[in-house]
Amino acid sequence: MKDILLSTSASEGHQSGPSSQKVSFHSSLLQTLPDLRGFARFLTRDATAADDLVQDTIVRALASQDQFQQGTALKAWLFTIQRNAFYEQTRRRSREQEIMLDIELDMQPSTAVPSRQNARDAVQDLGELLWKLPDLLREALILVGGQELSYEDAAQVCNVPAGTMRARVSRARTRLAELATENTDIPETDPEKKII
Repeated sequence: MKDILLSTSASEGHQSGPSSQKVSFHSSLLQTLPDLRGFARFLTRDATAADDLVQDTIVRALASQDQFQQGTALKAWLFTIQRNAFYEQTRRRSREQEIMLDIELDMQPSTAVPSRQNARDAVQDLGELLWKLPDLLREALILVGGQELSYEDAAQVCNVPAGTMRARVSRARTRLAELATENTDIPETDPEKKII
């Protein structure tokens, strides 16, 4: 992907006017690739899926680069595209799973209930705790805390007012602290089983 952007930028680098804006756009796009990859990994939880999401984001951004307004935050614009692409893919996969489940149920009815892993079995690292947050809170915390976007830019990415983004980040931090406390609580021991 980087090679394609570089070759496109280099071939257009000798022209002036609107094409020089494209060169600037492409070089700015290259600079945001690590941030796009990081945000994609938090969204997808999978390195391969994250790379696919970044590629999809770049393709969409290049296809609609004329819609980008010079002077606005490119990173926020790209995160908006990436977020929308992720939720679009998630909805599509969810619908596909529903269809496959319907097909399975039609073919072979089953009364077995799928087993659920106990939430207390999770490891106590920050990554595990982040995934316990609701999607909107985790997303807000990652955009503002992890990707270092301003509240205003993060709000633009999520298409909400800046005050809503501040509230989500605050709730996410509070909930993260609660989860950390829950995971560090030492289970009570039976007084009759004390070791002497």
